Amino acid sequence: MSSLDPRVNRLHLKEGATGPVHTNSHLITWEVFHQEKRGRQHVHVGVVHASSPEMALIVAKEAFGRRGKTANLWVVKTEDVYTFQTEDEDMFETTPEKTFRDPADYKVRDRIEKFQKQQLQKV
Repeated sequence: MSSLDPRVNRLHLKEGATGPVHTNSHLITWEVFHQEKRGRQHVHVGVVHASSPEMALIVAKEAFGRRGKTANLWVVKTEDVYTFQTEDEDMFETTPEKTFRDPADYKVRDRIEKFQKQQLQKV
């Protein structure tokens, strides 16, 4: 695909891979997930409108990949995202006496910082 934009040319898209874009045509809504660093989770950052997954990646890169550090982007058709109904939220309630299962209950970081302070004071 030949483009005046070198960022598009770097994607090495086959001719017609982005599909025809017609004026006043309906564009598909895509959910965008951003990964800041390899090994970290992808986080939902927003929505883009594009005619194909390839174009959605290009638009997502321009909208969400240029501000901060970016390792990867995912785009998913909004219509392919499934969720529970609001009425079903009670299924996520946990039993209060089982807080040991919640990683937020472990305060390891506080102990690490306390240990580091002690080591600095010894020096």
